[in-house]
Amino acid sequence: MAEKRPHTHFIGIGGTGLSAMARVLLERGEKVSGSDRSPSSLAAEIQQAGAQVFIGHAAENVQGADLVVRSSAVPEDNVEVVAAKAAGIPALRRVDYLDRLLEGQMTIGVAGSHGKTSTTSMIVWMLTQLGLAPGFIVGGQVRNLGVNAAAGDGELFVIEADEYDYMFWGLKPTIAVVTNIEHDHPDCFPTERDFMAAFEGYTDRITSDGTLVACLDDPGASHLLAYAGFREKHWLSYSIGDRAADYLACNLVSRPQSGYQFDFFRGRDFITTVTLAVPGEHNVRNAMAALVTADLLNLELDAAAQTLATFVGSGRRFEIIGQAAGVRVIDDYGHHPTEIKATLQAARARYPGARIWAVWQPHTYSRTLGWLEQFGSSFSEADKVIVTGVYAAREAPPAGFDLDQIADAIEKPRARALQEFADVSRQLLDEMSEGDVLIVFSAGDATQVSAAVLAGLQQKEIVS
Repeated sequence: MAEKRPHTHFIGIGGTGLSAMARVLLERGEKVSGSDRSPSSLAAEIQQAGAQVFIGHAAENVQGADLVVRSSAVPEDNVEVVAAKAAGIPALRRVDYLDRLLEGQMTIGVAGSHGKTSTTSMIVWMLTQLGLAPGFIVGGQVRNLGVNAAAGDGELFVIEADEYDYMFWGLKPTIAVVTNIEHDHPDCFPTERDFMAAFEGYTDRITSDGTLVACLDDPGASHLLAYAGFREKHWLSYSIGDRAADYLACNLVSRPQSGYQFDFFRGRDFITTVTLAVPGEHNVRNAMAALVTADLLNLELDAAAQTLATFVGSGRRFEIIGQAAGVRVIDDYGHHPTEIKATLQAARARYPGARIWAVWQPHTYSRTLGWLEQFGSSFSEADKVIVTGVYAAREAPPAGFDLDQIADAIEKPRARALQEFADVSRQLLDEMSEGDVLIVFSAGDATQVSAAVLAGLQQKEIVS
C-alpha cells in the first residue's frame, strides 16, 4: 500500500508568498490544495503545476488536509480556518509554518527595506550556476530561471525575508543578509523604532554559528551591525568606499546601456573585477551582498562574479518588457520614495539622452500620505510624470482624498493626475516619441498600463 502523501492546504494561495510555498511542496512530491477569493495568474500557475485550487472560501475546501496555512491577509474567523480548527487540523500563519518548511536545511535569508528581491535573485542565480541547486522562495520571478520558487536539490535554501507582519521572525538563518533599513509599512510598524525592533528580532534568530551580512553605507543596517555585536552575533559588513568595511567595492565604472563594473576587495586584498548587466549603483551593493554570501560558503569568488555578469534581474524590477516605435517600456515594482529615486537615477545613467516618462501608481493610502513629502522629491530624474489611481490593497480611501493632491506634491517635474488606466495609456501614446523611455512604477495592477502602451506602440509600427 502506497504511503499517504502529506496534504497542505493554503488559504490565499494566489498570493506571492503562499504560491511559492505551494510550488516547493509540489516539487517535493506532496499534495497541495488552496483557495483564494478571486482568480489570479499565480493561482492559475500553481494549479497548472499540480495543486487543487478553489476560487472562493468554503468549509469543505479543507477536507482531507493534514495542515492548513493562511496568509497574513486571512483573518482568524475565515470560514476555512474555523472549519480546520473544528476538525482538529492545525491552522498556522505563514510565519509559524516556515520552521516546518525549512526543517533540516541551511537557510540564507535576505531582508531589507529595498533590494531584497533583486539580492535574493542574484544569490539564487549565482548558487544555481555554481551547481549547488538551492531551494528558494523569492518575492518576484528570477528572470534567468522563469520562476519565483523551487524545492532545490541540496541543503541550501535561499529565502526573501519579508518583514511585513514579522514573517522573517519565522526563520533561523545561518546567513542573514540585510541590504538596508528604512521605515516602511506604517500600517504594521507605526514608528521607526517599531520597524527597527523587527529587524533586531530577525538578527536574534540567526543561528549560533551564523553570520549577519549588512551594508555599512546604510544607517539602519549599520545600527543592526552594532546590535549584532552587542548580542554576540558574528557579522560582516560591505560598502562602496568606506574602508572600515570588511568588503569593499572600488573603481566603479557606469556603462551606458548596461550596468556597473567594479573591483571587489576583501579588506585591502583585491579579489576580482565584477561586471553587471543590471543598472544602478544599488545593484553594486546587491552584488556585494551576494559575493559576501559566496565567501561565507567558501565558494570560488572569480567564478561567483562571472555568474553575476549573466544575471538579468527580477520580475518587475527595472524589467524591460519591450520596445516598439523607438520607445522602451519598463515595469518596476518601486513603491517607496527611495526605490523610485534609485530606479530613476539608474535609468538616467543607462539612457543619458532619453526623455524619461514615469507613471506612478501609489501603493496604499497610508504609505502615500505618510511619505508624501519624500515622494515629492523622488521624481527629479524624470522628464514627465503621471500619477494614476491608488492601489488600495487592504485600505479604504480616507475622507476627502484627492489624487490631484498627490500629483501636486511632486516638486519636479510637474505631474499630472489621471485616475483611469485607459486615460493614462491614451495620453502616453499621444505624447511619447522615438527615443523616449517609459517606466511604470507599481506594486499593484498598473502593469496594465505598460502592456496597453506597448501594444499600442507595436500597432503604430505596423501602421507606419
